[in-house]
Amino acid sequence: MGKILGLKCRETGRKYEKKPIHVCEMSFAPLEVDYNYEKIKKTISRKSIENGPLSMWRYADLLPLDGEPVTGLNTGFTPLIRARNLAEALGTKEIYIKDDTVCRPTLSFKDRVVSIATSKAVEFGFDTVSCASTGNLANSVSAHAAIAKLDCFIFIPADLETGKVVGTSVYNPVVVGINGNYDQVNRLCSEISDVYKWAFANINIRPFYAEGSKTLYFEVVEQLGWQPPDHIIAPAAGGSLVTKMAKARREFEMMDLIEDGSHTKIHVAQADGCAPIVNALKEGSTFFKPVKPNTIAKSLAIGNPADGIYAIETVKESGGYGESASDDEIIDAMKLLASTEGIFTETAGGVTLAATKKLIESGKIGRDESIVVLITGNGMKTIEAFNGQLNKPHVIDPRLRSFTQLMEAI
Repeated sequence: MGKILGLKCRETGRKYEKKPIHVCEMSFAPLEVDYNYEKIKKTISRKSIENGPLSMWRYADLLPLDGEPVTGLNTGFTPLIRARNLAEALGTKEIYIKDDTVCRPTLSFKDRVVSIATSKAVEFGFDTVSCASTGNLANSVSAHAAIAKLDCFIFIPADLETGKVVGTSVYNPVVVGINGNYDQVNRLCSEISDVYKWAFANINIRPFYAEGSKTLYFEVVEQLGWQPPDHIIAPAAGGSLVTKMAKARREFEMMDLIEDGSHTKIHVAQADGCAPIVNALKEGSTFFKPVKPNTIAKSLAIGNPADGIYAIETVKESGGYGESASDDEIIDAMKLLASTEGIFTETAGGVTLAATKKLIESGKIGRDESIVVLITGNGMKTIEAFNGQLNKPHVIDPRLRSFTQLMEAI
């Protein structure tokens, strides 16, 4: 028997074969990968991980591939940066940035999940991959499809940022812009997936795809010397990333790789203009109310998050909380991270850091505790957010006198 037993329903525990399906036929709840942990425990150790490749594949024992990965061989194991300048600015003792702005090949954490989705699509025998996306996923699916020599169809909101459209189109997929928000795009893709037998990363391949998010937690803990932090702050769009932080912790505990990670509080960050998960947490509710997105953080603009209920549950169980940020606060946080640590994040990272700042100021996060902020995408993807927000370059003649005059004026 291999390391993957199959799939199971999150609600009922009903078992399914290892197939490209994502919803329980009885409860309509999402499915997730069911591992043979007893078998995995016999081979995995801190030493086996440390001797592995400098990529997310050092944790291959806890990832859902039967064979070797087809793409993403250099994906992951991104820097964990002790952000001393940022800590000083926020009045905290110990804050770290998990910097997926440099994740390969498309500069966002989506490369982690898509490397699994693409490889799994090949294992299942698909010749075409696809996705509904707010940008980063589109970039990543297109790039990985090119590497794997698969056909590719990408569905995006028609008003997506130029950088993300270019960052998708360059790989030569078929790009389809939809006059609507992400939730409408995703509904259309669900209908298309019933007609066209493609591997949709965030639909029929979703149970496998989502497992890639665990590697962020795995790396953070290993990079901290196998010591889980006191706090992790994660952005939320569909909510899957938040839930996989908790699953990754449980798996590391089961494998005896850490003694107790349950003290880590998981916090969720969203934009004011699209905060169904955060709103529910602040209201003390178990369920969220879908919203119509209106924010510059388009990569987080999912008003009806697929894993929203589970994200709420995860945050509550960990003792964490949720915060949201206005567009102005997002921009200010992006500037703060750039000016203190030299990291240019996209708007999603601005959301996460702005939320972190609020959580610290409100006392939800202690100033003497260890804090890890997940920065999940590169700022070059969302440069439109800075329109009118930055000082224009000074223009002078090529003469020393002109520069001298400028210096006198500054």
